[in-house]
Amino acid sequence: MVYKAGSDMNEKELFERIRSGDEKALEFLYKKYYRMMTKMVITNSGTEEEARDIYQDALIVFWQKATSGNLVMTSKISTYIYSICQNLWRKELDRKKRLSSETNDAPVSIDTDSAEREKIIARCINQLGETCKKVLMYYYFEEMSMQDIAEKLGFANTDTAKTKKYKCKKKLDELIKAQYSERDFLD
Repeated sequence: MVYKAGSDMNEKELFERIRSGDEKALEFLYKKYYRMMTKMVITNSGTEEEARDIYQDALIVFWQKATSGNLVMTSKISTYIYSICQNLWRKELDRKKRLSSETNDAPVSIDTDSAEREKIIARCINQLGETCKKVLMYYYFEEMSMQDIAEKLGFANTDTAKTKKYKCKKKLDELIKAQYSERDFLD
């Protein structure tokens, strides 16, 4: 489908509607950029499902920033969301690389720095509420899908699970930053 200026909701109007919490505008945005955003993940070693998850996570980030009222758009919405997708996909690829290298590196000398880092993260996870703890553990350590997490914890749907994961991860990041200096996390 070709979007012509004028026949389409313009960027400013779309952004204002999203800022005011208009979910229909977000749906419109989701459909409008779905192909572009998921193609980026798929062409960079991702599956269709991973691409969809990354795009949905990116839209949640965009939605939360936009509705907070603190986001000032200095580029096109698509450019902004694309960069969020790129960052999220990069992090996911790094996580996969770490996981595969951990499983491939059988008994090797233990890196005390990373062991210490893991203890710090574990301590902070334990300070989170029970639901947050479960969501993060299921997602990052048991690698459960959002669908499985939603079912296991009785959430309405996968979007609710994703939003919860995002908020819990943010809380965890804040806890870690508040309790430990960046020096503790440098290699």
